[in-house]
Amino acid sequence: MGRSSTPGEGTRPRVRRAEQLGWDDGLYEDGSERGTGSGDGERRTAGADGADGGHRRGGGRKRRGRSGKRKVLRWSASVLALLILGGAGAGYLYYEHLNNSIKKADLTLGDKKMADHKANSAGQTPLNILLLGSDARDDKENQKLGGAKDTFGAPPLADVQMLLHLSADRSNMSVISMPRDTMLKIPKCTDPETKKVYPASTGLTMTNETLMRGGPGCSVATWYELTGITIDHFMMIDFSGVVSMADAIGGVPVCVKQNVYSHTSAGKGSGLKLRKGTTKIKGKQALQWLRTRYGFEDGTDLGRTHAQHMYMNSMVRELRKGTKLTDPGKLMDLADAAINALTVDKGLDTVKKLYDLAEELKKAPTDRITMTTMPNVYGTGNLKDRVLPMAGDAERLFQMVRDDVPLDGKASKKKKKAPVAEKPTSTPAETPVTIRNGTRTETEYPVKGRATAVQGLLAGKGFTQSSLDTANTEASVRTTVAYPSVDMKGNAQAVAKALGLPLSAVKKSTDVSGITLTVGADWREDGVYKAPPAEEKTPDTARALNGSDESACMDIQPGFTW
Repeated sequence: MGRSSTPGEGTRPRVRRAEQLGWDDGLYEDGSERGTGSGDGERRTAGADGADGGHRRGGGRKRRGRSGKRKVLRWSASVLALLILGGAGAGYLYYEHLNNSIKKADLTLGDKKMADHKANSAGQTPLNILLLGSDARDDKENQKLGGAKDTFGAPPLADVQMLLHLSADRSNMSVISMPRDTMLKIPKCTDPETKKVYPASTGLTMTNETLMRGGPGCSVATWYELTGITIDHFMMIDFSGVVSMADAIGGVPVCVKQNVYSHTSAGKGSGLKLRKGTTKIKGKQALQWLRTRYGFEDGTDLGRTHAQHMYMNSMVRELRKGTKLTDPGKLMDLADAAINALTVDKGLDTVKKLYDLAEELKKAPTDRITMTTMPNVYGTGNLKDRVLPMAGDAERLFQMVRDDVPLDGKASKKKKKAPVAEKPTSTPAETPVTIRNGTRTETEYPVKGRATAVQGLLAGKGFTQSSLDTANTEASVRTTVAYPSVDMKGNAQAVAKALGLPLSAVKKSTDVSGITLTVGADWREDGVYKAPPAEEKTPDTARALNGSDESACMDIQPGFTW
């Protein structure tokens, strides 16, 4: 989580009131205060100074030679809908043109180095990709689609955020969406181009603001701080990219249980108008579907997230049913449009790398794709229209992804080999340990004296060379033992074992200079550490939706039928 102003144990977290942050009562859809637009265009963001907030701003394959023959270029644009575009005819020069057009940025802008993946017994590692939907209104096409004229040229917001996890054995895929209304602590981020430093938020801030704090790498850093899931890549798409890709495959079937019109007397709403049943949508209508909140379920961002999951699953099914893209001219136009709408990390900086990624994603069958929403709860008081990660359930979902457990409940029945601890290089009495109190949460103060209490437990196990780090009280969801170099791994594991912590809690980190025990929010109570139950069931609060479920159909909010 984000850093606070280095309070000691028991310091109250600084959570600023909504009035101080400048929130108003407008909704996300277009309203008269923002001008007209095609969809739910109102942006929720911090104030102009970038301070903590959450108010809504009103105002291929390698070429086969250089002959005249057409070359096959297959590549991936797997943002928002796990899109896989296939069959584009292009020559070598066009291939190079696309390569040179790819926009790229640093993977993470945070200070914390992400942990390495742990390989399974076959030596395979999972693949995690953060998918971002940007509301950028920085060119005529995006301004036409996004509306909200008073925000043209403003810093973009990450209004769609989904973490895609492809299992190590490539047998299944899981996706976790974070509602845009989620309030979090954002870590310190540094813009790699301007070198501007965005300090860690001291109060709760809307998650979509991460994009305006230096770029998508700040969104990556925030997800890692929250989930502990190592992220390998990010892919970001804007409004025009959604329209282009929906058009390319001839539309995506979606279903509504009643006639729906997302429009209010005040002029708010996405403008989506559909008849009851299944309709194939594309172009502007596809964008309207993805942006609708008025008219879906309870009219909140949670309903919109569920609708996005239905759309993505349906699009994948269409692509895998054999949807063909055969017109070379249209394919070249599509490739240009998609590349121009796409921003990726520097590890995906060529068409060939995008193609290779698509080939990996295709290995997971449709019936093993699971879409979920981060379990959440509504805030109270000034946060009543925002959501917070749900204690327990959200962490359990993150833990399943960290442990590469499929979210569809079809985990292998084979007994996993328990990790073997390495031999310590020193006795407990000769092992220095630094202890930090990281028990603060988004909604609870740190537990006073927890580091001291755990220090006593360690001493009882023979680790008498421990010290308290009261200057670093950064919140930690999980209790961890970090070590800086390989030669300390066995000693760090011995510390974990002495306290009853699982070996998975032991991590190598360049952020520490010696063995460092951080008492997390999972150990706020006195006594020995109680490991969470080893459940492998996705929480019901995650609203899991299977990729092969063709019966999914949106509930319609009362008052928005016609």
